[in-house]
Amino acid sequence: MSTTESSSHYNDLERMSIHDLLMNMNNEDQSVPLTVQKVIPSIEVLVKAIVEKMKNGGRLFYIGAGTSGRLGILDASEIPPTYGMPQGKVIGLIAGGDQAIRKSIEHAEDDTEQAWKDLLGYNISSNDVLVGIAASGRTPYVIGGVREAKANGVLTGCITCNNGSQLAELVDYPIEVIVGPEFVTGSTRMKAGTAQKLVLNMISTSAMIQLGRIKGNKMVDMQLSNNKLVDRGTKMIMNELGVSEEQATALLKKFGSVRAAIESGK
Repeated sequence: MSTTESSSHYNDLERMSIHDLLMNMNNEDQSVPLTVQKVIPSIEVLVKAIVEKMKNGGRLFYIGAGTSGRLGILDASEIPPTYGMPQGKVIGLIAGGDQAIRKSIEHAEDDTEQAWKDLLGYNISSNDVLVGIAASGRTPYVIGGVREAKANGVLTGCITCNNGSQLAELVDYPIEVIVGPEFVTGSTRMKAGTAQKLVLNMISTSAMIQLGRIKGNKMVDMQLSNNKLVDRGTKMIMNELGVSEEQATALLKKFGSVRAAIESGK
């Protein structure tokens, strides 16, 4: 039996008090970051490969089903506003299409051919990188997409939570985060989902930093899409250039980005 399907360490959950349920879930969750730490070498080599491809104009694709697919879409959707990357440089795809983001699409994950069709819609090529996300490591949608991508010269990676899975064996850069049985048996939106989210954070954040999208520790390329971000950008300019709020506001209004405003004042 795969680890992600193994029986929970806890039983008679329905008899537990709310306090005990919360404490026991939290105890399980605390193991996840330590497990992720063990696979940092695997994450590192994948990030290096992604950065190299993206420096040469390539893109990063995520594919997954259910929770895994939603996590990939979440990570991809945050890249343009946070780092000012153009839309379409990091792309998340989910089995069943965009409607599956909010509602489960029955059997969509069982189609071994659809992921490659979805990827072809974006003209994926050997310039790009594809990361398959599947807690089980055996989701047909992901397996089929990765297999075809690799056959067509696309660099591949994966994030899975089982050892020796079919998915991990297929890809160039496997990341296997073995978090153990879930608190609710088989509910991989819990520890497995948390592990996948942590790894995705690490992949995209470190890649964006390596691609020059951060200055110091600040998001100088962020999209100024609301008042909170405009205020944050203004403070960045004030701190970096030693100017007043009024001057910083004027610079931000003139240049339209924190980076350009800072560079203009130096």
